[in-house]
Amino acid sequence: MSEQRQKVIFVCSDAVGETAEAVAKATARQFATEQVKIRRFGNIKHEDEIKSIIQEAVLVGGFIAYTLVQPELRETMREETIRLGVRAVDVMGPMMQAFIDTFNDSPKYKPGLLHEMDENYYRKIEAVEFAVKYDDGKDARGLLQAQVVLVGISRTSKTPLSIYLAHKGIKTANYPLTIEVKPPQELFTASNRLVVGLTMHPERLLKIRTERLKALGLPSQAKYASMERIEKELQFAFEIMERLKCPIIDVSEKAIEETAGLIMELLSN
Repeated sequence: MSEQRQKVIFVCSDAVGETAEAVAKATARQFATEQVKIRRFGNIKHEDEIKSIIQEAVLVGGFIAYTLVQPELRETMREETIRLGVRAVDVMGPMMQAFIDTFNDSPKYKPGLLHEMDENYYRKIEAVEFAVKYDDGKDARGLLQAQVVLVGISRTSKTPLSIYLAHKGIKTANYPLTIEVKPPQELFTASNRLVVGLTMHPERLLKIRTERLKALGLPSQAKYASMERIEKELQFAFEIMERLKCPIIDVSEKAIEETAGLIMELLSN
């Protein structure tokens, strides 16, 4: 397909441009087409850069999504796209204006605040390192140091959830519940943390484990992926969670983001 016929979205920002690109991608996924190209232009400093991008949008018949906080760059984008008949979406502008109108406050007009290496940034880095160090019950000491501890049997999304929560700045450890292994005392020791049990429908777990074995080149008839084994493990896990008196989340039909949202809500409460 030629570039003229391809659907092109130009993402422009005087910072990194991740926000506008994420919105553009989320929008593109709502349409039944794979012929969408997103071109990102970040760290824009000069009005000439904006004019050049708009000219490209004219040539290919695309539109522009932008997050520009510098007033002169925003004005150039607005004026030039109107003059040349290019559709442009101000991703951040309406939200900023709503903030100004509602709270009678003024923005800093400083690009890249979302990615500033501030205390929050370092907190996230520390949380990610923590999640990796104390993943899968590697070191029981992490169970006492964590803000959130996830427990569940194999393939109940413990590790991806830990990493996702870490990117939110939450120190998360996880421990796999296995029939043959007695959980460490640290799991039952009282501390200022939130313990969350993760469970899943047996049929869903069976499918996931079977696919996992195939991916590893192992026979799908292995005990690990038998319904009898899965049901025993789930019962064992439920008994442990009962002892812990922890909330239990069924992750069978939930995306990682949805489960993480529930956990963060529990944490805030």
